[in-house]
This record gives sequence, C-alpha cells and structure tokens, in this order.
Amino acid sequence: MNPTAKKSTLGRLGRIEGQVRGITRMIEEDRYCIDVITQLQAVKAALNRVEDEVLRDHVGHCVAHAIENGDEDERRRKIDELMAVVSRSR
Repeated sequence: MNPTAKKSTLGRLGRIEGQVRGITRMIEEDRYCIDVITQLQAVKAALNRVEDEVLRDHVGHCVAHAIENGDEDERRRKIDELMAVVSRSR
C-alpha cells in the first residue's frame, strides 16, 4: 500500500474505532435510539470512505502494475478481482 494512503487509512480506522467505542458507551448508558442510529450511520459512512481509499490505492498500484507489466493471466485475475469486489459492494 502507498505509504501516504496507508497512513491516512490507519488514521481513519483509529477514529472509527473511537466512534464504535462511543456507540458502545451510548448503548450502555441507554441513550436515545435515534442518537445511536445516527452514530452507526456515521461509522458506516466512514468505513465506506476507508473502503474507497483502499480500493483507489489497489487500482492505482496493483491493478495498474498488472496492466502495465503483467502477462495476460495476471491482468485477467486483477480485473476479475476488481469486478468481484465491486459486485459485492452493491
């Protein structure tokens, strides 16, 4: 993984980890359900941003490398991987 993307991703995941701990406390404290749901939605959105960043790095590095330097089988595998992960996200 690109060092800049790795640092950014780890920072985002650390913040998400803190958000999840906060949600745990909210539930333990019997906080209002809508407030909990709002925080859960924020975590899901943050995870989607992390997913986008990792995918962007993968395409920019691994897939691009396979297209530029790989043989036909490697290119096909990378494209198939990419299509599978995109299909699962729907």
